[in-house]
Order: sequence, then structure tokens, then C-alpha cells
Amino acid sequence: MSKLPNGRRAGACLHVGSLPGRYGIGEIGREAQRFIDSLRSMDMSVWQFLPIGATGDEPSPYQPTSIYAGNRLLIDVADLIDAGLVDASDAVSLTTLPVHEIDYEHLIPRKKTLLKLAAQRFLAEAAADQLAEFENFIAQHDARWLHNFALFEVLRTMHHGRAWPEWDTQYVHRENAALGALEASAKQEILQSKVLQFLFFQQWQTLHDYAREQGVALFGDVPIYVPLDSAEIWENPKLVQIDRDGHASHVAGVPPDYFSTDGQRWGVPLYDWHYHATSGYQWWVQRMRHAMTVADIVRLDHFRAFESYWSIPATSATARDGEWLPGPGDALFDALREELGELAIVAEDLGMVTDAVTALRERQRFPGMQVLQFLLPDEHFDVSQIPANSVCYTGTHDNDTSSGWFRTTPDENVLRNTGGTAASLSTDIIKLALSSEAHLCIIMVQDLLGLGSAARMNTPGTNRGNWRWRVQSEQLDPVVLAAVREMVVVSGRSA
Repeated sequence: MSKLPNGRRAGACLHVGSLPGRYGIGEIGREAQRFIDSLRSMDMSVWQFLPIGATGDEPSPYQPTSIYAGNRLLIDVADLIDAGLVDASDAVSLTTLPVHEIDYEHLIPRKKTLLKLAAQRFLAEAAADQLAEFENFIAQHDARWLHNFALFEVLRTMHHGRAWPEWDTQYVHRENAALGALEASAKQEILQSKVLQFLFFQQWQTLHDYAREQGVALFGDVPIYVPLDSAEIWENPKLVQIDRDGHASHVAGVPPDYFSTDGQRWGVPLYDWHYHATSGYQWWVQRMRHAMTVADIVRLDHFRAFESYWSIPATSATARDGEWLPGPGDALFDALREELGELAIVAEDLGMVTDAVTALRERQRFPGMQVLQFLLPDEHFDVSQIPANSVCYTGTHDNDTSSGWFRTTPDENVLRNTGGTAASLSTDIIKLALSSEAHLCIIMVQDLLGLGSAARMNTPGTNRGNWRWRVQSEQLDPVVLAAVREMVVVSGRSA
């Protein structure tokens, strides 16, 4: 089913929000195009990024408020200035934020204010051809997701950011009269929300086109679960195991593992797989169809839950108490293949992977993930055993950087298996990953730069300090790019 780029390839993983730039957060405009140029300078041909879906005030890209809407915080401010939708003076408040990490507390309210101004100006002053494009965007997406998302955003603001089960009952239960009155009274706010989605996807299409021109494949990420407080769950609660008021008896997570002795209690609702099966998995078909318009390759997060998932009582404080229940298995992927054909899917098969999970992945012919930080402590590790039908990583966004990881947990097996020293560990791991027979090798940008734990993106099971790291422009200098390019060329992974 999977169709990855031909030959042995190399790429880098970097969250869009981690790009450099003047306006407080990485964006999908010029700095994103410059990063594609950097990839080409390194002879890399794949950019893996973290989810770019809409989020609320929670910065995690794995907590989307919609499976379709784009994250407005990633809209490129410079492009808005060029388009005359905001003045440079309007964006000054964003340029005062730190450049080395994302200051979400100050960024979110400031950028929301700027984006509202841009949407208002677009509706008031856009040229006829721009308005025609906007109307076409509405015609394409309104019925499927756009209008519902705009209503959801307006109501969330009305209720001061509270989750939808805490809204006024008439909105919780989507009473027609209440929603009709809202559509009339909040017409401008609804339109502004749609404008921002239009601007996001217009900019994203420009970036995607640029990547194709440069021979770079965009590698996206589909979180398996959708938070309770999302537009799609509010629209159709039957998708998940909740009552009509939005309360769940059981929630998702994973039992104790490498990352946490208590496991991870994600708190998101579990799918009602029987309901999905009766519809021929159409919700998933539409979700994956959308994902493949945004990216050329997609990683299916937490693949093992498609075989069986960890069900945690909602009253449990940790993920220790739970049970494994059967997922949809082959039926879901057979339905995707029938409707969408061959897709470039990578299975995130990390954690407690059983023979049954591996068998499902192999039947569906999905490449799995091989993460060297997990493999290198094994005294019997052999890089030649990494299968060709896989993606080899130095680490992931949930790991410490390779340098920080080894400083925290030094292991002689790691040095023996990399054939280097503690001082050269980041480079040694990169060379080892590139030398594998894995079809695709992805290097975390933090490892390309040899950075320590301060550059870690996320620590699973924690809520503070995550998703804030940013690369600085001067770090991706020609000397660094040339050194990486040499390693890529030597490994035979040149684009």
C-alpha cells in the first residue's frame, strides 16, 4: 500500500513552529522555503514536520481542535504585509518576542489580534479575484468541515476557551434554533475564521509547490486520536465513546513504557470502532484524503492502537489501570486502499509492539520506524539488521537530543555500536543511521546541529516547557550544511 520516494533517501525532521523568523514562531512562508533550500544544500529530499492542524491555546501539535483546519499561528506575517492585509507597524509587537524559543503566553494573544485585523481587512478590501478565490475555497470545503469549524471557533471564544461539553446546553446539543441564531449574529466572526483558513491553505499550497519544484517531499503526521474538544467530535459525538453530554467512561493512553513509569494518560476519547465500521470507515477515508493533499508522505501516529488499544478508566489518575481492546485492524486499511489507492504511509510502531502489531504492519506493507536511541544500548545491535522497508531515525520529537540522551544515560554499548566517542556521538549516530539499508533516513535537526538537552522538543507525560525550541538562522550555516551533505553523499542517499 505504501509508495515512498524511490531509492535510499535522507531527510530531516523539524517542526514548522521551530523555524527561525522575526515574528515569534516559525511560519509557512519564506523561512519554510529557506529550510527547503537548506535541505537541498544537504542533498536531502524529505522534510518531516509535526502536525500543522489548528490548536487552541494548548501549544501541542498533537492536540488539534480540528483534523482539517490549519494552525493559524503558522500563517506567515511577512506574506500578510506584502498582501497589504496588515501594516508592518501592526506586527511590531511580535518582533519583540525571543528568537530562541517560542513564548506562547505572549505570542498567542498578539498574533490572534494581528490575524483578526488581517481577516477584517481582507473582507473589506480584497480585490475581486481574491474574493472569487475565497468563495471557491468556501464552496470546496464549507459543507465538509469549514463551516462547522468556524462555528466551533466562535462558540469557543464566546465560552472563554472552555471545552464544548462546558458550553451552554443548547450549543452542546447543537440545537438548530441556537445555531441558526448564532450564524446570524456572528456572521462576521464566522467569515473571519474562514478567511484565516483560506489564507493558511493558500500559503501552504505555495510552500508545497515550492517543495515539489525543489524535489523535496513533505512528510506529515496524522495523530491517531482527536481531542474531545475538537470541531469534529462536537459535530458528531458518535465517532468516539462518549455520552451525549461529552463525558467519557474510558480514555486513551499507553501503559508504562520507556518514556514513563506510570504510562501516558492522554485523556482523549477512544473511537467507537463499531460505528466507524458500519459507515465503511468514511470518516477515516476523508481524513486521509485530506492528509495526502497536505503532505506527500504521512506518518500514522501510534500505529499499534489500530491492532489493539489501551483503554483507561476515566477515573484513573494514571495509565497504569487499563486493558487492551481490539482495534479495527485490516478492515480500516482495506477500506482506505479501496477508496484512495496506494498511499505513502509510515507506521509509527514504537512502544509495546506485539507480534500481532508487526503482522498487521507487514500485511499492509507499511514501513515501520527504527529509532537508534532505542536500539544502540543493545550489546547485540547490528545496523545491517535494520530492514529496508523502514524509516531509520536518530531520535524522535519525543526523545532527548542524541547528545543530551547520552550525557544523561551514558552507555558503553552505545559507544561500541557507533564506533566513536562521547564527544562525537551526534555525528556518529547520524553516520550510522545513514549507513543503514532503511529506505528512508530521517535526522532530527537538533542532532544535525549537535545540540544538547536544552533543544529537546517534548518530554512525554509533562506539560511544561514543550514545543518551544527554535533553530536560529545562523545555526544552519554553509559549513554545517556542507558537512551534512558530505555524510549524505558518502552514504549513497543523495537526492
